[in-house]
Amino acid sequence: MNKQFLVLALFVATAMFSSCGEPKFKKLKSGLEYKIVKKGKDGKQAVLGSMITMHMKTMLRDSVLYDSHKMNGGNPVPAQVTKPAFNGDLMEAIALLSEGDSAIIHISVDSLFHGRAMPEFLKKGDVMQFVLTMVSVKTEADYKKEKEEEASKQIGIDDKAIQDYLKAKNLKAEKTPSGIYYIIDKTGNGKHATASDNVKVNYKGTLLDGTKFDSSYDRHEPAEFPLGQVIKGWTEGIPLLEEGGKGTLIIPSTLAYGANAPQGSPIKPNSVLVFEIELLKISSGKPAEEKK
Repeated sequence: MNKQFLVLALFVATAMFSSCGEPKFKKLKSGLEYKIVKKGKDGKQAVLGSMITMHMKTMLRDSVLYDSHKMNGGNPVPAQVTKPAFNGDLMEAIALLSEGDSAIIHISVDSLFHGRAMPEFLKKGDVMQFVLTMVSVKTEADYKKEKEEEASKQIGIDDKAIQDYLKAKNLKAEKTPSGIYYIIDKTGNGKHATASDNVKVNYKGTLLDGTKFDSSYDRHEPAEFPLGQVIKGWTEGIPLLEEGGKGTLIIPSTLAYGANAPQGSPIKPNSVLVFEIELLKISSGKPAEEKK
């Protein structure tokens, strides 16, 4: 066998081996295409009702639209496995995965938006690519128990951080049964809000280290919103103030954003928040448009 023929034979054999080893896309009746590029080791199967966490990268052509590694604080995305809401729903593919699996999924935007208006950057016929890694699969009961244990532990961590903050600042504060610390700097007219009221406030929000993350003063406009549609720490804490009054709320993370910090904000997962608030007005009736 001459050298040229040997090289050709090796090339063909290598190509055949590579093509056999590379997983191919499978197409479901709905039109969704997927392939599992890595199998986990005896991982739990995702079934209806499972609570899962997964790393996800969403791509359109050469653009990355979302990447949980970079846009979710490096944390996997939590979700519950539900029945597919329409043909081509991402849930169809998720229900085929087990813990530890990695997969690539192709979904037509026509199916994904299912008759709804699409963003301008999408065109009919476009295909979205989802790269998923199933990090964990738990039963709903196990997931709930785990979150309760995490919350209980976090309550202790937050409380110590708040007490250290008060000591360092030489501040005296009252504490509610739920763990909010508050300081009344100025009393008002004696009227207190309820969770069903609308309020108008001026406020500044900072982290315990002093980092400012939001301020109505900077916008030169008070915020108006239904008190029942904000973080729990505000729903419970603002009624501690009187209309026309002013105070400081120090809110543990479990009553703020918890582990789900707002994207693009200085707020990190499990951050304690400090708010200086002026309660300007309390009103009831038809909910005002939320501005916060």
